[in-house]
This record gives sequence, structure tokens and C-alpha cells, in this order.
Amino acid sequence: MTHTDWFTREIPDGWTTAPPEVTADADEIVVVVPLADDADVRAFRSSTKADRIEIAGRAQELFGRTVSWGVRRGDDVHLFTHLAVPAMTRLRLPERQVLDVLVASGVARSRSDALAWCVKRIGAGEAAWLDELREALRAVDRIRREGPASVPPTEPG
Repeated sequence: MTHTDWFTREIPDGWTTAPPEVTADADEIVVVVPLADDADVRAFRSSTKADRIEIAGRAQELFGRTVSWGVRRGDDVHLFTHLAVPAMTRLRLPERQVLDVLVASGVARSRSDALAWCVKRIGAGEAAWLDELREALRAVDRIRREGPASVPPTEPG
């Protein structure tokens, strides 16, 4: 069962008419509930809080990851809670200088913020390329699952 299937089954009737959008990595599962264009995000957040906490608790036990929530209303996504996970990196002087220019110019408050800003820009500007890359990774995963490990060994000769 996929994360999306599990959350679709667990979300109470009346929250949404469409399945949730579920994204996961090794640290976090983000569940975005689609709302009607005229829905009140604050009212939804407060009226569903207890249920979201209960569902998240069960999911965290099952999947071993933090569950974060948000809503989509039209093209706007509002995340209620989500992690900011540190990512250690080693940068040489030219890369640090790029971050320092972003900090000095006020684009970012720190090198960490500057690096996050750069990643967001690449994510937005190269979305089609990243989608192709994700699809290729899914194909590699599928091929690995279907590979020799699933074939019983034969005796030589």
C-alpha cells in the first residue's frame, strides 16, 4: 500500500473530494489536502487539528517518519507544519562566495538561507528536467525489483 492510499483511506469523509497529495522522503511525509477554491484555510486547519494529530500519530508509527500537513486551494499551497532538515555540505571558495554575495545583498539572511534559495530557484526553473530525472529513478527502481535477485539461482553446468 502506498502512502497516498493509506492517507486517502484515513482522511475523514467531508475533508475533501479529491485524494490528498502525498510527498515523502527519508525524513518526512507531507500530506496536502485539496480544498474547494472558496474554502477557509484557517477554519479547516482549526477544525481538523485533533483528527490530523491522531492520523499523523498512527502514520508516524507505521511509516517511521514525521507527518506534516497542508492544504491546496486552487494553485496556492499552505503548509501548516513541515520540517526544515539540515543538510551538511562542503563548499569550495567559489561556491561560498556565491552564497556570501546573496547574504551581503540582503537576498538571504545566512549562507544556509542562501543555499535554500538557490535550491528553490533550481527546483522552480528546472522542474521539467527534475521530473524526467525522477521518472528515470522510478524506472531504475522497477528494473532493480524485476532483476536477477528475483530469479531463482540455477546450478552451473
